[in-house]
Order: sequence, then C-alpha cells, then structure tokens
Amino acid sequence: LIQKQKVEVEHQKELVEEKNKEITDSITYAKRLQDAILPPIDLISKCFPESFVLFKPKDIVAGDFYWMEIVKSQNNAERVLIAAADCTGHGVPGAMVSVVCSNALNRSVKEFNLHEPGLILDKTRDLVLETFEKSDKDVKDGMDISLLSIEQNVKNEISIKWAGANNPLWYIQNATWHEIKANKQPIG
Repeated sequence: LIQKQKVEVEHQKELVEEKNKEITDSITYAKRLQDAILPPIDLISKCFPESFVLFKPKDIVAGDFYWMEIVKSQNNAERVLIAAADCTGHGVPGAMVSVVCSNALNRSVKEFNLHEPGLILDKTRDLVLETFEKSDKDVKDGMDISLLSIEQNVKNEISIKWAGANNPLWYIQNATWHEIKANKQPIG
C-alpha cells in the first residue's frame, strides 16, 4: 500500500512539475512580447544621454510599463513624448492591461495625430474604455500614468508639457524636490 501511494505521489509530482514548466515557459514567452512594446533603451539614451530606466517587474511580466514616441510638431521641431504607467493588476493580468493601454497610447499619437499630453490621455482613456466595454463582464481596469512632452525648437528653447492621470510629476529644481499633482481620473 505504501509503495502504491509512493508511486502515485511521484506521478502527481511529475504532473505538477510538467504543468509548472509549461506555465513558466508561457509566461517567459509573454515577457518577450511585453518587452517588444517597450521603447529600446538606446533610443531613450540617445534622446536623454544622462538618463536611466529602472524597470523591475515584481513578477516575470508586469502591469507597469514605460512608453516613448518621437513626433514632429507643427513647427517641424522634434517632440519627445515619454511616459511611466502603472496598470491595474500584477503578473499576467497586469501585463495584458499594459498591452491594451500601450496600444491605446500608440493609436492616440499615430492614428489620431495627437501630440499634446492632455489630449493624448483623453483619447487614450476613450480607447481603453472602448476596448473593455466590448466585454459583457464588468471590466474596471486601466492605468495611472504620467506623460511628458519635451520639444526643442530651432532656437534651442525647450518647451515641456505634462499631463497625469493619478500619477504626479516630480522634479528637482535648485536642489528642491517639487510635485505637481495629477488629475484623479484614471485611464480606464
């Protein structure tokens, strides 16, 4: 009887290990897909030479992401849009929401040709809501985000614009820490 139980336990252990490997392999592949939506570090370094990115997901995949797009403004100057976002959920659910939200940001800029942070976030919110309202389930997911626009004109003057949905803007000026509060309306 003990021998039979031991064989059964070993069989169950093998099944659990096999399923665990399948799940881990699947999540690791999902990480490759999620990494593909993140802007390359060299692009960020090219635009901001003295910068760094600290991205440490809690799990293999994450609900947090950073985003960046370079566009031409009305006066043909280069405008860099850069964001830090925190989506609802952790792990796989959070990663799925981050893909939806990143796609909505991309569409707001590329498809709808929006370049002002506040307008981008308004359209992104509409697109995220539109995506989730297709479900007959009560989906209450979305993201908090801080979105910055940095433009340098031909006279080397820099214009910075910002909008935030539940995420503030922090900056240091004259060795003093400052915070600009965000709108309390999330995206989603």
